[in-house]
Amino acid sequence: MMTEPKPRLLSLDFFRGLTVAAMILVNNPGSWGHIYAPLEHAEWNGCTPTDLIFPFFLWIVGVSIAFAMSSSKTDPTTHQKTIIKAIKRGIILYLLGFFLAIFGKIISAIIDGRSIWEAFQTVRLLGVLQRIGIVFIISSIIFIKVSNKTIFKIFIVILALYWALMTFIPVPGVGYPNLEKETNLAAWVDRGILTEAHTWASSKTWDPEGVLSTLPAVGTCLFGILVGVWMRRKNVDNPTKVAWLFTAGITAVILGLLWDLQFPINKALWTSSYVLYAGGLASIGLALCYWIIDVQGYKKFTLPFVVYGVNAITVFFLAGLMPRVLNLIQITKPDGTKTGLLVHFYETCYSPFFSPINASLVWAITYVLGFYVLLYFMYKKNIIIKV
Repeated sequence: MMTEPKPRLLSLDFFRGLTVAAMILVNNPGSWGHIYAPLEHAEWNGCTPTDLIFPFFLWIVGVSIAFAMSSSKTDPTTHQKTIIKAIKRGIILYLLGFFLAIFGKIISAIIDGRSIWEAFQTVRLLGVLQRIGIVFIISSIIFIKVSNKTIFKIFIVILALYWALMTFIPVPGVGYPNLEKETNLAAWVDRGILTEAHTWASSKTWDPEGVLSTLPAVGTCLFGILVGVWMRRKNVDNPTKVAWLFTAGITAVILGLLWDLQFPINKALWTSSYVLYAGGLASIGLALCYWIIDVQGYKKFTLPFVVYGVNAITVFFLAGLMPRVLNLIQITKPDGTKTGLLVHFYETCYSPFFSPINASLVWAITYVLGFYVLLYFMYKKNIIIKV
């Protein structure tokens, strides 16, 4: 559906756009074997700048829920309608992610003359868009149905419960609680519910957007909701809002780092310490953006990321779909081997002119800039594609 944009919180659009542009940058290197360290995920425990991108986005989803649904929260007659809309939107987000996961498998099956059903037997059931959809539904219902104080209590309970589950429950078949890649409780749950055929292809034994770790991911979104509720308060002036947001962010970061000593910061497990650490940094980031852009009025530099922010899901979906489509077109190389069109373009136009790691980075930057051209056109035409 296309519609003209309504007045929006510019700093939030900017922060969302910066996050999505960064997500596209790190998801589309020219070569996965040549990536600068800050643009890679931590091997397991720990946190790189790349590890902050997804929780930032889920946190921003929470802030957006608080801004978009507050009028419905105070009007009980609209609760059911708002929840139904949230469920529909969440389902669409899930299906978009599922489509990206199965698209290439279906096309390959057709090309090879195999049954399409084979694609469904090995498709990944969860992923980034799927997690956004699930978390959006759960968080929206919580926001509409309970008070803001209760949301905070639920947030604390989620973090404590997940910590207790992961650190005190013995893993069946292992016999003791642990946080290792393949033997932790979340991995065991993924294998039991999703089965190895439907988990992340790079691991096959666990999923970074798995079932149990979706619980603390909801916590990340609730963190954003609490921030959004605070920012919408009309009885608090802007300097106070920013000061308290900075304070809350710094406090969350410190608590996350302290908890890291016992429950390590880990994106794949989405640990409770990771929720606090990433959410705290997101709070600091938005506070800074809000003060500079919306309070002080410095807006000229925001345009490139605002155009990303107002069509965030659209560009994320297209950025995931394009390489899948273009690499279906096979190019025959001089030695007789075949390669995908996008890979061939990279090897022809980028690899010969840069070092391997710089070629990979320049490709990713080109990818981001190319989508900017499309999004800028949409922005100028006042086109926002809403899921």
